[in-house]
Amino acid sequence: MTSLAGTGVLLRFNLRRDRLMIPVWVAVNALMVLSMPSTLEGLYGTETERADLLHQVATNSSFRALIGPVFGDSLGALTAWRVGVYAGALAAVTSLLIVVRHTRDEEESGRQELLSSGVVGRRASLTAALLAAATANAVLALLVTAGLAGRGAAGALALGLGLGAVGMLFATAAAVVAQLTESARLARGLTAAVLGAAFVLRAAGDSVSTDGSSVLTWLSPLGWLSQLRPFAGERWWLLGLFAAAVAAQGALAYVLAGRRDLGMSFLPTRPGPASGRLGTASALAWRLQRGGVLGWSTGFFLAGVVYGGLTDGVADLVGDNEQAREIFERMGGRSGITDAFLASMTGMLGLLAALFVVAAVLRLHGEETSGRAEPVLANAVGRLRWATGHLVIAFGGSVLIMLLAGLGFAVGYGKQAGPILGACLVQVAGVWVIGGLTVLLYGLAPRLAPLAWGVAGAVLLIGWVGPALDAPRAVLDLSPFGHLPKLPGGAMEWGPVLVLLALAAVLVVGGLSGLRRRDLTT
Repeated sequence: MTSLAGTGVLLRFNLRRDRLMIPVWVAVNALMVLSMPSTLEGLYGTETERADLLHQVATNSSFRALIGPVFGDSLGALTAWRVGVYAGALAAVTSLLIVVRHTRDEEESGRQELLSSGVVGRRASLTAALLAAATANAVLALLVTAGLAGRGAAGALALGLGLGAVGMLFATAAAVVAQLTESARLARGLTAAVLGAAFVLRAAGDSVSTDGSSVLTWLSPLGWLSQLRPFAGERWWLLGLFAAAVAAQGALAYVLAGRRDLGMSFLPTRPGPASGRLGTASALAWRLQRGGVLGWSTGFFLAGVVYGGLTDGVADLVGDNEQAREIFERMGGRSGITDAFLASMTGMLGLLAALFVVAAVLRLHGEETSGRAEPVLANAVGRLRWATGHLVIAFGGSVLIMLLAGLGFAVGYGKQAGPILGACLVQVAGVWVIGGLTVLLYGLAPRLAPLAWGVAGAVLLIGWVGPALDAPRAVLDLSPFGHLPKLPGGAMEWGPVLVLLALAAVLVVGGLSGLRRRDLTT
């Protein structure tokens, strides 16, 4: 039996399991990219407006750090500049989630041991996971290339291949980390930390250089993507750099996979006894989730500082561009460009906080399917008490990260600390609705619980792309965030906030009621 026996069957199985997650995340990413040219055409339709934009970016290091340098004034080049880094980061997140789910998650749950008892090669599961990620990235590259071909076939192909290459680079990075760690949660966290470091390196490099020539930029795969320069004199040789990195990481992952036993790792978890107090289910939940809370809290605070520091320059960047002003007003209200920017940015962080609450709630699902919940519940711990420990962290953690985001805004902007904190905390109502829906799915139908990621992705798409495309009000209202007051600057409306909080409470109660009545997943 070869080490790759059964790869085809496992690949079909993986794609079937991800038949909802992969299409949603790929569609969100592709639509974000493909919707940008028409938006930019409305914003910067003349050569003069585009020249002014290039001048603003060249002279504003904060915006280069946030988005990157711009290398051309065509709509294709502006599209690659505006969304390239973020689309690449989203492709990386999608890829690492796919790979870890079908490697370390499978081993942690015990399903891989069952599969390995059949005609399945030693490296088949790793190969199938990487092929599933490759499928997602190939579809993304194809959609972007086909959708932007009218702006320039070479540039569209370069951007599509670049996004797919970033995704595969982090897919193979996740494959390596999955061999090193014993926990799927740690594997996701470490790979996400590598992605965060890549973003920081690129931002630091781009902030000090107008053409991306900084060494820090070249240390980041996201910097390679911008240096590929789609629609602005493509540097095709950079795809070879991506290919070399993917091949090296993939080869390392295969070597490591062949040298360890199933379920083991090269960095095993330190054995007990655990330090500190773990006498309650809530204490155990905190021990399991504290790393995620710390990471999200740090990220949101730093994001608040960055966005706050950009606020004073927004009016200069927008200038007399009415279309840009209208987009900010649709996202953040009509109380002035500065308040509209602050409201739109706090709203964006609220959308991202929905991803945190989904991940934190679904930790319950992971504990149950891996079999770790059963020993806990075999003691004098009821299901509601066990679940409540995780839900307090999920819902309370969302309040914490939004509060820290507000503090970051106050530090970066230096003004309106109270209104900005209020604007961040208002987003919690929308976040809690997404969290409540996740609890409901998990409690009533645990097999459908991963659909919460699709819901979060759809809400992110509506909030991110909808205002730029001037989507109908009925579409925007599908998201709970569409009903929140636009703060700061707008009037505080308690009615929608209280309704959303009540809806979240009903969803949580429904989910916990279902959890009490159903059997545990075996």
